[in-house]
Amino acid sequence: MLEFIIGHFNNATYIMLMMIGFYAMIGKTNLVKKLVGMNIFQWSIILFVVSLSAKRDATIPIVFGSHSSGSPAHLDASSYVNPLPHVLMLTAIVVGVATTGVALALLLRIYRRYGTLEEDELLKRIRSSG
Repeated sequence: MLEFIIGHFNNATYIMLMMIGFYAMIGKTNLVKKLVGMNIFQWSIILFVVSLSAKRDATIPIVFGSHSSGSPAHLDASSYVNPLPHVLMLTAIVVGVATTGVALALLLRIYRRYGTLEEDELLKRIRSSG
């Protein structure tokens, strides 16, 4: 059992980070804290996918020159790392940074308009002004 826990420590850590981010998004009433929770949640998923796609004793999928067999068709695919998950997570990082930037800009506009970022206070002010 201990070996299983040690072997899956990184997965347990990512899941714990995911739950912390989920709690911050659901349980907090401040919009900035919700945004931070969303970022924690997103980064935990990115780290989880990258750690799942890691492969021991593998190399990058770049073939230089000719091999002893003489044909690239005889290459052993199991000795190479699949770059697709890493590329997708790089795209997710870029999208996450853009989303965070837009969210921060919206939070600034909300704060300038209503003077608060607390959900309850915002709802009261929106209902009273409309």
